[in-house]
Amino acid sequence: MCFDRDARPPLPPIAGAAAEQGDLVLTAADGNRLAATFARAADPTGAGIVILPDVRGLHAFYKELAQRFAEAGVDAVAIDYFGRTAGTGPRDDGFDYPTHVRQTTLEGVTADTAAGVAHLRSPQGGAAQAVFTVGFCFGGGRSWRQAAAGHGLAGAIGLYGDPQLTLDALDRVQAPLLVLVAGDDRARPVSVFEDFDRRLSAAGVPHDMHVYGGAPHSFFDRTFERHADASADAWRRMLDFIARHTPARA
Repeated sequence: MCFDRDARPPLPPIAGAAAEQGDLVLTAADGNRLAATFARAADPTGAGIVILPDVRGLHAFYKELAQRFAEAGVDAVAIDYFGRTAGTGPRDDGFDYPTHVRQTTLEGVTADTAAGVAHLRSPQGGAAQAVFTVGFCFGGGRSWRQAAAGHGLAGAIGLYGDPQLTLDALDRVQAPLLVLVAGDDRARPVSVFEDFDRRLSAAGVPHDMHVYGGAPHSFFDRTFERHADASADAWRRMLDFIARHTPARA
């Protein structure tokens, strides 16, 4: 898994407030009902973001992360992957997520992401002008893949994701990518991302990639005090990427 159970997202460099936040149930186009958590910015920038979690689905880490994005002016919704197999009810720490991970599909994740995108574009979600995705580990590669899924995204961000999930869709990518790499990721060496970088360039896909030397998988965690600088820089890069690809509000 990406994070320890006690992990919590770092605080964003921009201190604001969330106007409202809470849990909801979204419905995908195929009829799937999925749990989600939303957070509305008190001072919205016009950007919205769908958060794609790691293998645990809608863990407390991602619920708090939605709030942190809202505090930085970005309306957010974090989605769960397991509505089709586990329903939408609450889960404890004993939840058997590996069984449900094996039953997920790219098509299902894409449909559920589309439901999150639609929510952010609705008046209830903040009527976002520019919608992004961000994913971690299991969600990282799937976030980049969403740029090729026809959602009309403004950009897709991934941390320690799997580039292989996007390679067969490079000719369909319709949004810029932000690729943030843990330099000491034992699951995926930097060479994998260097190859991804070359392939994105060859395909003409706009992208930014940054490697955090010495940072481990799941470094984006405020309990990792040794990697606080990397976490702060990742926040800065994500918010800058979002700002650069969000039209100014009239």
